[in-house]
Amino acid sequence: MATPGRKTSTSSSLASKRALPREPSSEVPSKRKSSAPPAPPPPPPLPLQSSRPFVEGSIVRIVMENFLTYDICEVSPGPHLNMIIGANGTGKSSIVCAICLGLAGKPAFMGRADKVGFFVKRGCSKGMVEIELFRTSGNLIITREIDVAKNQSSWFINKKSTTQKVVEEQVAALNIQVGNLCQFLPQDKVGEFAKLSKIELLEATEKSIGPPEMHRYHCELKNFREKEKQLETSCKEKTEYLEKMIQRNERYKQDVERFYERKRHLDLIEMLEAKRPWVEYENVRQEYEEVKLARDRVKEEVRKLKEGQIPMTRRIEEIERQRHILEARIKEKATDIKETSQKCKQKQDIIERKDKQIEELQQALTVKQNEEHDRQRRISNTRKMIEDLQNELKTSENCENLQPQIDAITNDLRRVQDEKALCEGEVIDKRGEKESLEKERKSVGDNIVRFDSLMNQKEDKLRQRFRDTYDAVLWLRSNRDKFKQRVCEPIMLTINMKDNKNAKYIENHISSNDLRAFVFESQEDMEVFLKEIRDNKKLRVNAVIAPESSYADKAPSRSLNELKQYGFFSYLRELFDAPDPVMSFLCCHYHIHEVPVGTERTRERIERVIKETRLKQMYTAEEKYVVKTSFYSDKVISSNTSLKVAQFLTVTVDLEQRRHLEEQLKEINRKLQAVEAGLIALCERNRHLEHKDNELRQKKKELLERKTKKRQLEQKISSKLGSLKLMEQDTCNLEEEERKASTKIREINIQKAKLVTELTNFVKICTSLHIQKVDLILQNTTVISEKNKLESDYMAASSQLRVTEQHFIELDESRQRLLQKCKELMKRARQVCNLGAEQTVPQEYQTAFQDLPNTLDEIDALLTEERSRASCFTGLNPTVVEEYTKREEEIEQLTEELKIKKVELDKYRENISQVKERWLNPLKELVEKINEKFSNFFSSMQCAGEVDLHTENEEDYDKYGIRIRVKFRSSTQLHELTPHHQSGGERSVSTMLYLMALQELNRCPFRVVDEINQGMDPINERRVFEMVVNTACKENTSQYFFITPKLLQNLPYSEKMTVLFVYNGPHMLEPNRWNLKAFQRRRRRITFTQPSQ
Repeated sequence: MATPGRKTSTSSSLASKRALPREPSSEVPSKRKSSAPPAPPPPPPLPLQSSRPFVEGSIVRIVMENFLTYDICEVSPGPHLNMIIGANGTGKSSIVCAICLGLAGKPAFMGRADKVGFFVKRGCSKGMVEIELFRTSGNLIITREIDVAKNQSSWFINKKSTTQKVVEEQVAALNIQVGNLCQFLPQDKVGEFAKLSKIELLEATEKSIGPPEMHRYHCELKNFREKEKQLETSCKEKTEYLEKMIQRNERYKQDVERFYERKRHLDLIEMLEAKRPWVEYENVRQEYEEVKLARDRVKEEVRKLKEGQIPMTRRIEEIERQRHILEARIKEKATDIKETSQKCKQKQDIIERKDKQIEELQQALTVKQNEEHDRQRRISNTRKMIEDLQNELKTSENCENLQPQIDAITNDLRRVQDEKALCEGEVIDKRGEKESLEKERKSVGDNIVRFDSLMNQKEDKLRQRFRDTYDAVLWLRSNRDKFKQRVCEPIMLTINMKDNKNAKYIENHISSNDLRAFVFESQEDMEVFLKEIRDNKKLRVNAVIAPESSYADKAPSRSLNELKQYGFFSYLRELFDAPDPVMSFLCCHYHIHEVPVGTERTRERIERVIKETRLKQMYTAEEKYVVKTSFYSDKVISSNTSLKVAQFLTVTVDLEQRRHLEEQLKEINRKLQAVEAGLIALCERNRHLEHKDNELRQKKKELLERKTKKRQLEQKISSKLGSLKLMEQDTCNLEEEERKASTKIREINIQKAKLVTELTNFVKICTSLHIQKVDLILQNTTVISEKNKLESDYMAASSQLRVTEQHFIELDESRQRLLQKCKELMKRARQVCNLGAEQTVPQEYQTAFQDLPNTLDEIDALLTEERSRASCFTGLNPTVVEEYTKREEEIEQLTEELKIKKVELDKYRENISQVKERWLNPLKELVEKINEKFSNFFSSMQCAGEVDLHTENEEDYDKYGIRIRVKFRSSTQLHELTPHHQSGGERSVSTMLYLMALQELNRCPFRVVDEINQGMDPINERRVFEMVVNTACKENTSQYFFITPKLLQNLPYSEKMTVLFVYNGPHMLEPNRWNLKAFQRRRRRITFTQPSQ
């Protein structure tokens, strides 16, 4: 050990131990250099100067008292590599334990004991550890006193009592991590370093050499990622659950909307019924106020009318007296006028009789004059007529040669009439044939209409039950040109039952979906149809495709004759007609050619039928039977169901007969056109014969008139001559008659002049009397008029008074009635709204009433309408609404929660992105630096090793780890460092080199490695030791504690190393006798005297 001693000649470190007298065999620690005996605890030291290049947090001093094997010991380590050497059991690891426990480490970190009391020297009740840490602002002295009995510790910082939490915070502030194997590797934990997982190694490395925030970022990333996963899972689950809830609610949405629609109507009805009494009350109240005002006005009018009648009565009495006086005087004048008028009348009658006599004479003379003038005119006219007839008679020709012409025309006329009769007969025959064809056409048309009516019935049923399918049928009929092959309308329209009674079998056998399905022969056509109908028009329809090879005529597996003995009378296929694609589809998918239909007789022997026929399906009169054979036991199982009443196929339309009728109608129309063409030709010929007949008749008529005209002229001339003779004999003397009449008229005029003079005198007298009477009458009329006016005014006032009084009575009665009605309506309105006598109408009612009609008619109309609407909503379940509302609330809550979760998730992702960038890039750079140094260390040992950042998924931050791969032989590949693949020495070398790689990068103030070289072979141990010395003794590196029980010879050392020897044994010098300076002087003397010897 001479060499180590030489190398540590400048060291000032000390380790001491005091042996107890009662234990003479116990070992006493000793050092190459010793300090003076320990005095009382020194005061806190001042900060070290730059000559002692400690880094922040390095250990300056370690004091142990009653700790493990030590009574009292003080150790002063150097700032760089501190190599603690001593035999096994001397107390090297006790120093490591003191460092750990003194810096608030847990006992479990050392792997020795789980209670701190076990670290107190046996037999002692208390122990103490004191650690002094370098700090530029003043060293930090941490003291831990351990009580064995209580298994508790007391803490002091710079001799002041404190708590463990404060100590932990101070230690953590200096980046000291005694629980991190990359920084503090006790003897019992050396083997566990290789057992660290990649994840644990990364965490330890981050804590050891990474920036203070790196591990915090990593923890935040792991927490963020865990939260992100939880949020993603939660969002996914909530989204799925929300979708299910929404889908479930969508199924009931229409019912709920109908329920709420009905509730809105009922609520409106309730409000209308609540408002109606108030409106009635308000109407009656307004009417009451109006009646009351009118009653008061009428009362005032009655008073005024009574006061206005008094002066009118007095004036009427005065006028009545004046009237009596005037009427007496008028009567006197009237008597005088009457007498004078009678005299005038007598004279006037005589004058009128004289005028009448003159007029009669003049009229008699005028008659005689007119008769004479008329006779002369008639004579002149008769003579002229005779002259004209004679001239015409002279000009008339001989008529004897006209008879042959008349006979020829008569023969031609007879021939034309015969032809005309024949033509008219043919016309009658044609018209009869036309009428017969028209009747036949009408009959055929009626039959077609009847067929169309039946078809319309089927279409109406389709429209009522399946509106989308009906609309699709209409579209198909308008767009058949879009399809390449045949497209059949829904099966229920194309099927035509031969007997309506059998429709129930078909409807029970074919599903409702297929009954309303369109049948296609081409897949392409079906896709075109469905794209247009379903995708574009959003109609829900069904479509099927017929088999490529037709099944329509496929024969049944057994003859119907074989089944007739059981009561079967037909297969389903024979019960109806259908287009070939439809029949083929039904035979292929529903096997209608294999399903027989029986009668009641079949049902009576059904067990025998099932047993003997082995039919899979069959029908009786009212039931359907399905027979199955068990796959396991070969047992026959049958089930029967009652047939439902047919709904769609009961209407039978014989399409073949309809096509026959259409062809028949076309043939009838063709015949009608031919008959009408022949009839037109016959009518044209008949018109020609009619025209010819008229011409011949006209010619014959003209010839006959010419033949009889001469005889007629002679007879007319003879008659006119006789008349002329009679007129010439009847003559009259007009001059004599005029003279007689003038004489008589002159005599009458003389008498008339005398009478006129007398009449004039009487008229003058009568006129004077009339003037006097008129004056009196005018006076009387004025008085009467005034009286009448007054009486009229009085009567009007009286009448108005009576009417007004009656009106007042009526208004008063109406007022009383309306008042009572107001009270009743107010009471009823309050009852409807559940209000007390003193309560006012609630605000909610007032608000609701504002939006409602204000008249009874409008309210009643709206009530009727709302009741009708509400009655349309039937079959609604309030439970469904409650569940729907509950789910809606839950959906709203889930939606809000999901929104919050998504915002939180986005926030976490943003945080992850930010933290990841701050964590991962520095981490990669750090691992790259570790890898570079680690690889260099291994290369210097002619081995290979590398360190990388490993993860399977970049987003799983809790799976990130540091992977160490090493290769100690050139013939092998790099293998990951594990507890099983490498040997113990290889693991120790790898561990040591990894810790060396961390040394220069380390931000921790010190590192402790305890006996890591035990498993190494000499070559690797020498190489590792050399690397440790070179690395730990560099400038600005952290403090390093290397504990080993042995060393190889001729190892390289550095001036910056501090070697601490731990001696233990019965002959050790007591601590109070330890004198370091004396030892140094003795050492120098020995050194100086050795050369002379």
